[in-house]
Amino acid sequence: MAFCSKCGKEINDGQKFCPGCGAPADGSTANATNSGATPTVDLSDRIANFTNTADTTSEFAVNDIQENKVFAILAYLGILFIVPLLAAPNSKFARYHANQGSVLFITLLAVLIVSLIFGLIPVLGIIIRVILYLCFLTLLVIGIVNAAQGKAKELPLIGGIKLFK
Repeated sequence: MAFCSKCGKEINDGQKFCPGCGAPADGSTANATNSGATPTVDLSDRIANFTNTADTTSEFAVNDIQENKVFAILAYLGILFIVPLLAAPNSKFARYHANQGSVLFITLLAVLIVSLIFGLIPVLGIIIRVILYLCFLTLLVIGIVNAAQGKAKELPLIGGIKLFK
């Protein structure tokens, strides 16, 4: 048995990532670099690295999380990020996800503007639009899943942006 160097949680033999924080297990990267071989990264490792964002769930009260999960989920549905701010203004958990949802909403607006611009290019424009919408949809699903599971994890790429506390 090994322990995570980041959070101290126990890591079973053969696991590549910490079950607590998602950090790479100490032996997984060290073995590849010490042998001189180029490390191979499979798709599951890439997905785990992409979604390995800051998890601040421990900073929130358990009852706050349980009582405000619905508001946290609503925060990711477009302009509805306003609902948690109005319905649960004293909830840190709902406010956290309202911030994430508002940043995602602004990202959607940017995606729409960029897709309109690239929509003028016949074939390449369609490909770029599809990629942008899939990226947005991926962030949307990650946010909703985190909120539904009662986690306060930042969204990949845009989650570090704080519009309000």
